[in-house]
Amino acid sequence: MNTKLLITLSLIFLFTLVSKIGFTQADTTITEAGIEDETKEAKKTGFGFAAIPALAYDTDLGFLYGVIGTIFHYGDGSNYPMYNHKIYLEWSRTTKGSGKNVFLYDNRTLIPNGRMNIDVSYLTEQALDFYGFNGYQSYFGDEYLDTENDNYISRLYYRQDRKLLRLKADFQGRLFNDNWRWLAGIVHYGIDIKSVDLNKLNDGKEGDELLPDTASLYDKYVEWGVIPQSQATGGNTNILKLGLVYDSRDNEHSTTKGIWAEAIVLTAPGFLGNDFSYTKISLTHRQYFNLYKKKVTLAYRVNYQGLIAGEIPFYMMPFYFRSKDTKDGLGGSKTLRGIKRNRVVGDGAVLANLEVRYKFLETLVLNQNFSITLSGFADGAQVVQMHPFKTDGVTASYGKTIDENLKEMDYSDESIHFSYGLGLHFAINHNFIVAVDYGMAGNPQDGSSGLYIGLDYLF
Repeated sequence: MNTKLLITLSLIFLFTLVSKIGFTQADTTITEAGIEDETKEAKKTGFGFAAIPALAYDTDLGFLYGVIGTIFHYGDGSNYPMYNHKIYLEWSRTTKGSGKNVFLYDNRTLIPNGRMNIDVSYLTEQALDFYGFNGYQSYFGDEYLDTENDNYISRLYYRQDRKLLRLKADFQGRLFNDNWRWLAGIVHYGIDIKSVDLNKLNDGKEGDELLPDTASLYDKYVEWGVIPQSQATGGNTNILKLGLVYDSRDNEHSTTKGIWAEAIVLTAPGFLGNDFSYTKISLTHRQYFNLYKKKVTLAYRVNYQGLIAGEIPFYMMPFYFRSKDTKDGLGGSKTLRGIKRNRVVGDGAVLANLEVRYKFLETLVLNQNFSITLSGFADGAQVVQMHPFKTDGVTASYGKTIDENLKEMDYSDESIHFSYGLGLHFAINHNFIVAVDYGMAGNPQDGSSGLYIGLDYLF
């Protein structure tokens, strides 16, 4: 573990403890001697507040800096460790050009036996990963990124610029019993795609640091018609969601036993003003086994997402949908740790994650419930529904013939993308979790490794 990682992790931990403010009430028990003792678990009531400088690291995004704030309201504490209301705010930037402006609100009292989630986010990416379509069928050439290699093109050859406005409202309510819920929602994606702004990124650089003025893979795909002109610059997508959720977990954020399964149909109909109409389905099963006194947990997640009907534009293909939130996928910190972000992209894909979690420390720190958990994990995914595209316009480029460029679009049979690694999680009051994951890719076509410091368990 390098010095920068240790400093970053120490700062996250320090500021989390110092800035954690809440109205707490300690549970007490009567011993045989009649003396009242404080237990290790403190019951939370009223408001809880966590604010930390946003100091994190992601191999794909670089060092992150900014401010993160979370407000919890526990009411009378009868639902603890669950909260009644939660507000999450984030303003952050990364050294690789990403920006987040996020407002999330989670309400568990407005709908009887249900919840409401509101998401207002504006996300910017100066250099978003783009590796083509259909996983291993698209060749990843690490030599194109290496300035010392004769085949070097640009360090940003596999990148594009994206700005994303996301407006989302999700609602869930009790269906058959406390475990079953219906889900309905609507989400708007306003996406602007363009070539990487090399002039902006070269500002202040000299000599070998300068990025060459060359076309990226995205630029070539647009030029060749692999990405149709009608999709090349992004567009607006309005999605309706309807689904079922089964949830028997003992705790949403620090789960030790139970099941979380969901089936969601997502449709972007033409009458909502969509540039492209299509329907997808997302099926997910997560299960948690308490192997030893809530200290050792076995957890796994399997997911299938596929296109049912219509045509999905290339700029909507990478998203990984679930009832809680939506992530870029597949690859990177929230899906395939150690594999490059957005490496596994197609019309349909399967994903699997397996973790063994060992909570080796659990205590009270400054009257806050604090724990540290070590985990080992394995992640895997595969495109199972290929995205069709035209290759009639492909030409020679970068010293490669037409046939060589076509070969890079049909490089290999798609198979499982596999990664593995270790994680460390610091939890305060079970709900605020700082996560550190280090994953290694099983195939050089997916990259080498990735280090991620952020919030919450993967699932």
